[in-house]
Amino acid sequence: MKPIAWGVLLLPIVLAGCNGGGGSDGSTATSGNNSGSTGSTGGRSSGSGACPVEQREAELTSALAAAPSEVDFSLSLQRSDGRRYTYNRGAATPDTRYESASTSKLVSAVIILRLVEQGYLKLSDRPQDWIPSWPISVSDPLYNMTLAQLLSFTSGLTSEPLCQNSGSFNFASCVYNIGNNNAGNGIVPGSQFYYASTHLQVAGLMAMRARGVNNWSDLFSEFQQQTGLFPTAAYDLPSGSNPRLAGGMHWSGNEYLAFLNALQAGSLLNTASMQEFLKDRSAAGVTIAYSPARESINEDWHYGFGFWHECQSSSFNCTSATRISSPGAYGAYPFWDRSQGFIGILARQGGLQTYKYGVNTYRAAQKQIDAWAACR
Repeated sequence: MKPIAWGVLLLPIVLAGCNGGGGSDGSTATSGNNSGSTGSTGGRSSGSGACPVEQREAELTSALAAAPSEVDFSLSLQRSDGRRYTYNRGAATPDTRYESASTSKLVSAVIILRLVEQGYLKLSDRPQDWIPSWPISVSDPLYNMTLAQLLSFTSGLTSEPLCQNSGSFNFASCVYNIGNNNAGNGIVPGSQFYYASTHLQVAGLMAMRARGVNNWSDLFSEFQQQTGLFPTAAYDLPSGSNPRLAGGMHWSGNEYLAFLNALQAGSLLNTASMQEFLKDRSAAGVTIAYSPARESINEDWHYGFGFWHECQSSSFNCTSATRISSPGAYGAYPFWDRSQGFIGILARQGGLQTYKYGVNTYRAAQKQIDAWAACR
């Protein structure tokens, strides 16, 4: 089964009667430090320094008030100097809980990569090393897929069984179905990138077996305890016992921003793990067999471990790991802009296949966002 495409083009719309700072649309804009209070400007006077940051924030608020969006949203940005900007439209706030869709891919990949760092797994491990009676024979090219290829969606697993959408189905049994459905497809692991939820589901069962736990919730609870992140979040779609690791979380924007901040700060992965994490895994020699970025926005993005290497071009002519992101089908858009040193998440939940709508909203104010990020 081919994955559902991210969405269709949202034509630019200027929302009548919208304005920032508590206007008629209910939006607010605040700036501050990590706690969200009025705060840090990175040690420079925002009023008399080289760059008037409050002016940049006012311009950003105006741009976001006019940005297209068919649903309420909250945009939170945070620079490496700690300054934070938040814009809320309508009833949305950074504490509103949303279904994750594919934004969970980045979280799941980091959780599994931390287990590699802790010595429970190796990137060279294969499913049969951890999953008894893995249903792919030694004569099948898929037999040689590795954890690294699963995390980068280059494992060769393209067919998605319906059990991934059934809350009553057993997680491990569904993973066996993934193996059975894909056996004999002739794909050589590492030869092609295919955006699908199958890869992380198999990697997740490997991680559960390596760690000696019975379900993904146990692994996520351990991650929460070790890091203090996502305190109210959960992998609960379609159910807690059979979650989709590639799209089955609930989270709030504040929780996801804290996760991105920890990732940026280097407190989730050590230097060696971060180097592996940031590699372009769909570069030369890897065919892009299915990419929703190509199909829906005609941009050639590459892939890492659970995230995209963005490139606003129809052919990849960008420097990998400059800007990484993990957008979801409902339009939520978390990212880490490594070139300018800031993170952010546009938190929202539109209809299925509205990925592009969230990106459109962000890009409508991208010029002002970049100016705010550069204002020190």
